[in-house]
Amino acid sequence: MRRFGHSLRWALIKAAVAGTTMVALAFLIPLGLMVQQTARDRAFTAAERQAAALGPALAITTDQDAIARAVASTDAGAQGRMAVHLPPPEGAGTKASTGSGSGATAGPTGGPSGGVPGPASAGAGSGGPGAVASGSAASGVAAAQAGPGPAPVGSGAAGPGPSAGATIGEVRALGADVTTAGVQGRSFTVEVPGGYALLQPVAVDTVRTAVVEVFVADGDLTRGVSTAWQVLSGVALALVAISVLVADRMGARIVASARRLAAAARSLGSGNLTVRVPVEGKQAAGSPEELREAAHAFNAMADRVVQLLAAERELAADLSHRLRTPLTVLRLNAASLGEGDAADATRHAVSQLEREVDQIIRSARRAPEDAPVVLVGCDAAEVIRERVGFWSALAEDEGRRWQLAGAERETPVPVQRGDLAAAVDALLGNVFRHTAIGTAFSVDVTATESSVIVLVGDAGPGFTDPAAALKRGEGHGGEGSTGLGLDIVRKLAEATGGDLALGSSSVLGGAEIRLRLQSRQDGIVPARTGRTSRRRSRGALFSR
Repeated sequence: MRRFGHSLRWALIKAAVAGTTMVALAFLIPLGLMVQQTARDRAFTAAERQAAALGPALAITTDQDAIARAVASTDAGAQGRMAVHLPPPEGAGTKASTGSGSGATAGPTGGPSGGVPGPASAGAGSGGPGAVASGSAASGVAAAQAGPGPAPVGSGAAGPGPSAGATIGEVRALGADVTTAGVQGRSFTVEVPGGYALLQPVAVDTVRTAVVEVFVADGDLTRGVSTAWQVLSGVALALVAISVLVADRMGARIVASARRLAAAARSLGSGNLTVRVPVEGKQAAGSPEELREAAHAFNAMADRVVQLLAAERELAADLSHRLRTPLTVLRLNAASLGEGDAADATRHAVSQLEREVDQIIRSARRAPEDAPVVLVGCDAAEVIRERVGFWSALAEDEGRRWQLAGAERETPVPVQRGDLAAAVDALLGNVFRHTAIGTAFSVDVTATESSVIVLVGDAGPGFTDPAAALKRGEGHGGEGSTGLGLDIVRKLAEATGGDLALGSSSVLGGAEIRLRLQSRQDGIVPARTGRTSRRRSRGALFSR
């Protein structure tokens, strides 16, 4: 995964994950809370339904056995979660008071306590104790009307409170809560250990009320909630995964288009002038419109570069062809010089110039794809010996003392022979062009494990502005100087990983140019190794 963490594709994936996650949370969290509330309401609704199922049974009878069988027939009762708080039996609260009133009226003569005539007491006596036991509160009232005695107490004690009755089932709610439900006649829930209790009042008759208690466990309130949360979480993860997949596919198309454009730019930069970016067809399908426009612009730029290079080659060929006429005249004049070292050197220079012009014309006319394969590399010492020997003839004519040192052993460099020869000619020509006749010069060659250093020094006035001398086209050497020589040498050095430096010669006192050619890319260049030995040898430089 090459720099995937910083790619456009990864940025799209992160944006999709963030957006989908926020949307999923905005919908799924409220939905999950609603499911939780629905489960709670469902549990209490089921409890109310269980309590309501006992209503018909309680309306028919309050017999404990019958109610117990009815409770056991329900789901909650079978699980031990239902209890029934029965009201007291009918008339149980008035039995004692009614009996005492009857005793007060008994007697054949109607005693003082009765305070009624004999017939009245007889009428009261006809309502014996058996009638009171089975009577209601109305019976007590009738007994009170039978004579002027005190009102029966039992008639006031026979209230409808359910706490006085029997209880069937396991009770979990407090007695006060049960009484409240019976008195108020409304259902509600109370919290009990392990859950909640639903208290549902049920009217047995017009004056008595029973209370049905249904236990709702905590597990019933959350039944199915965890499963629902898991399903919702799975849906959210699925949505995120789908969004990631879609974003990845979209990002892959965009990144593929951008990488094709980058690869074409690198190929064009490396010299492949035929490379173009596809803007139509299968490869361009799915590319964004912006990248299509960039591809069109790249193709137009590549076409323009090809046109400019072709025009430049034609111009170079035309200029070189124009040089043929003066070269022909120069060659004829050199042939008429006769014999001698100067004549031979002149003829050799003219021949070499003709070869260079012919090479320029052939290179300009040749298509880039037809260029021959050139093996890069030459022996720097051999090239330097050859070029110094060439310039030595002119040096002797001008009375210049010169010295070549360190060019005895083989020193390979990754530079074409012609390029290195042109660089050495530029350095030596710079000496002849910028110094007076008779000025001495020297050439030192030093080879290290990773580089080859060539020092060219002279006894001239030196450089007034070294930085300006290295700028392309800013030479001021008089007629025939273009200011390109040192720039050509600098580019050759930098192509190998080396450099070109200007300074002052500590031995000759004039200018000194140091050309460093990197002979091994992974080597470390030592700082001016062998400088002392060269300085010691320069004492014998000018013995000639």
